[in-house]
Amino acid sequence: MAVVTRMRASSAGWILLGAAGALVAGVTIAVRAVVRGQLTLDVGIGRSVRPLGPIAIRVAAPRDIVFDVAAAPYAPRAPRELRRHVEVLQRSPGMVLAAHRTPVGRDVAVTVEGVVLERPERMGFRLVRGPVPHVVEEFVFEEVDGGTELTYRGELGTDLWVLGRAWGDRVAPVWEETVRSSLGRIREAAERRARSQASRDGGSA
Repeated sequence: MAVVTRMRASSAGWILLGAAGALVAGVTIAVRAVVRGQLTLDVGIGRSVRPLGPIAIRVAAPRDIVFDVAAAPYAPRAPRELRRHVEVLQRSPGMVLAAHRTPVGRDVAVTVEGVVLERPERMGFRLVRGPVPHVVEEFVFEEVDGGTELTYRGELGTDLWVLGRAWGDRVAPVWEETVRSSLGRIREAAERRARSQASRDGGSA
């Protein structure tokens, strides 16, 4: 009888261990799906909203050039390199629906966003699918002495109270760091284009 009891206890232990392993595997898969943008937890309960930015940079280039560089991924004939990171899914006048691919560690996060293009003053973004249920952003282009001031600001929302806020605390810094990298690339490309244009204009004078 004691042997049978020990066998039953051992079997129960293995079952519990297997269930725990399956639960951990399931949570891991779910988290990776959320990070990749394949699963969005949008339950609309216990929503918390936190600001993104503002982040502002000065660009030594005219506003039209800065806007065109920032909007290049959404152009009808975007360069091949940009199409690797941004895929336009739908297009209408002044607006696109686009999938953005961003490396995050060993994964690639995919977000789908509606993008409003108001040349040359503003670009607006609204998240449709991604790692959080709510993100609204804008890039504002203002003329200043010697070039353009480009300002980013937005807000990020998560559900489920404390759990959602903890997830938002992880996502927001990565999101903002991605924006900072993007702003740096925009500045570099816009200033290079402005120098090239000035050189051409000077050579033709």
